[in-house]
Amino acid sequence: MENLTKKRENYISWDEYFMGIAILSSKRSKDPNTQVGACIVKDNKIIGMGYNGLPRGCSDDSFPWDKEGDFLNTKYPFIVHAELNAILNSIKSDLKGSKIYVGLFPCNECAKAIIQSGIKEIFYLSDKYRDSDIFKASKLMLDNANVTYTQLPPMKDIVLQIDPDYI
Repeated sequence: MENLTKKRENYISWDEYFMGIAILSSKRSKDPNTQVGACIVKDNKIIGMGYNGLPRGCSDDSFPWDKEGDFLNTKYPFIVHAELNAILNSIKSDLKGSKIYVGLFPCNECAKAIIQSGIKEIFYLSDKYRDSDIFKASKLMLDNANVTYTQLPPMKDIVLQIDPDYI
């Protein structure tokens, strides 16, 4: 008889699960250079998700995706970052005391939104822009507002397979 008291091994942790959702969300981004996703969690329940992209109603084909050049011919004045999208997408939820999982460390503008929304913890994978003044400013504000941030270790591969029995 099968032993039903032993649970399955090698399941993913809560951090891996929620970061995996953030990474999966990033796959919706049309940005050819940087795809970022975010997942907001409270009491181990997802209450918001987002990715970097244009505001709702703006065509992805009508705005530039360039990183360099004249400001209005770059993506920067038009793109909504993943963190802000996740906050805006969870507008009916109380974010006070929640956590956000995001691929890249938040910029100063997203840090402001995170602080204002009441999110208290940030989990991120990459801090590749840490030497930029924008991200230094972000850390100053987050520290001052007592928002903690933790860099998670690189994640193991998570393969999504559709079981043919589901179809």
